Amino acid sequence: MVDRSRTPSRWRQRLAATLIGLGCLSWTSPTHALVPYVYIPTTEELKGSSMGIGRTAAQLLQLGQPKEAAKLAALAVRLQPEDERLWTVLAEAQLRSNELEEASRSLAAAKQLNPQKAGLWFAEAAIALRTERPDEAIDLLARGLQLEPDNPAAYFDLGNARIMRDELELALKAFERATSLKPDFWEALNNQALVLYEIGNRDEAIRRWRRVLEIENNPEPMLALAAALHQQGNNREEALSLANTALSNDPNYVLPPHQVEQLWGARIRQAAAQLLDQEELADTVERAQANATWKKNR
Repeated sequence: MVDRSRTPSRWRQRLAATLIGLGCLSWTSPTHALVPYVYIPTTEELKGSSMGIGRTAAQLLQLGQPKEAAKLAALAVRLQPEDERLWTVLAEAQLRSNELEEASRSLAAAKQLNPQKAGLWFAEAAIALRTERPDEAIDLLARGLQLEPDNPAAYFDLGNARIMRDELELALKAFERATSLKPDFWEALNNQALVLYEIGNRDEAIRRWRRVLEIENNPEPMLALAAALHQQGNNREEALSLANTALSNDPNYVLPPHQVEQLWGARIRQAAAQLLDQEELADTVERAQANATWKKNR
């Protein structure tokens, strides 16, 4: 240890000279001293940055990264809270992250800024449907359809809300309106068949499921058609073949709760249960039950 109190003055002078040479000390006037400089962006520059951040968030959504998108979108709306587009991106990211309450608040903020944007009403209706509030969804969809009366997806959601209220005839009309606006809207055509089967028009339901499969080879209408054909009793082999393929492609449809979530009525679920109880499908059903990944998401 060195006793610095006894250090000769010449060593103190040399130390000071060394520090000056390194820039650690300065004997210049304070008016000429170097100070740290931090650039502070202007309000307009921050607003411009917010749009860039919002676009990045939207790109992350397209890449299937909703949680990361939500973080960026939240930053964007803090920088520019008066732009409803940024609130919309944030709401979509929150919705895909299953943050339904947060998404509702973001949509409310966007609607306050632009109440004439139909998509905001439709998006809020979608949240109401996911949280099993069909009455509220119907009101929201009606408001949105006043602004955009030819939106097939809105009529599809309206049909789903009517099913949830057990208003099957009104549901059928909504689904048929959706396909009149978009003829290849196979999801709406599939739901027409579900409703028709439930109200007892089984032959027409079978015809529409066959039309669905001409558009989209999807496991849901495939299994529903198989169940309807099996119960009809005339196409057993076709029914077994369709069921095998459907459950191989999406084993979740072996589970009645998943069928309920997809708005299958009691009659088509009963028909499916009878089909899946067939001995020829035992191995297929067992594999599907083992591979099913469905979880209630509401």
